[in-house]
Amino acid sequence: MMRRDTLGCILAGGLARRMGGGDKPLRMLGGRPMLDHALGRLAPQVAATVLNANGNAARFDAYGLPVVADGLPDHPGPLAGILAALEWCVTHRPELDWVVSTPGDAPFIPHDLVARLHAVRAAAGVPLACARSDGQTHPPVGLWPVALHMELRAALLAGERRIDRWTARYGCTHADWPTTPIDPFFNANAPEDLAEAERLLPLLLSADRPTIDR
Repeated sequence: MMRRDTLGCILAGGLARRMGGGDKPLRMLGGRPMLDHALGRLAPQVAATVLNANGNAARFDAYGLPVVADGLPDHPGPLAGILAALEWCVTHRPELDWVVSTPGDAPFIPHDLVARLHAVRAAAGVPLACARSDGQTHPPVGLWPVALHMELRAALLAGERRIDRWTARYGCTHADWPTTPIDPFFNANAPEDLAEAERLLPLLLSADRPTIDR
């Protein structure tokens, strides 16, 4: 189900130290960049998609996506990427009220991610929601109201860096997913994780995985 009021944002603004530097989403998985997998699963669920990345945006030209850089210096973490997406909505897509963020190194996100985050948030009557699997929360995989963009900028300027601490100020609920056959929020943070992702990928071959044209 596609949400016409929601922007998807893939977070790729980190330094990838554990991967040895470079762009984690452009590392190959199953013969394609991880970014292909992430986009193929997220893009059909949202009205539009942007990529949060820093540096020369031309390296992502093949994807034809808006690339939004952190608006704050020194790589302050995923909250800065989320803020960049919220502020992009304000300027470029003011009709969109929500942003769903996912990490660029999470190639297995569920096809019902956006719908379920919206459903649990509405049921709980709180402004924010994030994903959880097997009792572990995944704060960068979350639903964010564009209306909180000024509050988030103020928090970042005051030094806030922890997603869960910021969301606790406003109220955040969780949407739960099982971890079988795999954890849908598996992160390929390091070379050994990428090797494990290669092992896990065939387990999803029987699922209906949407793809995007490039």
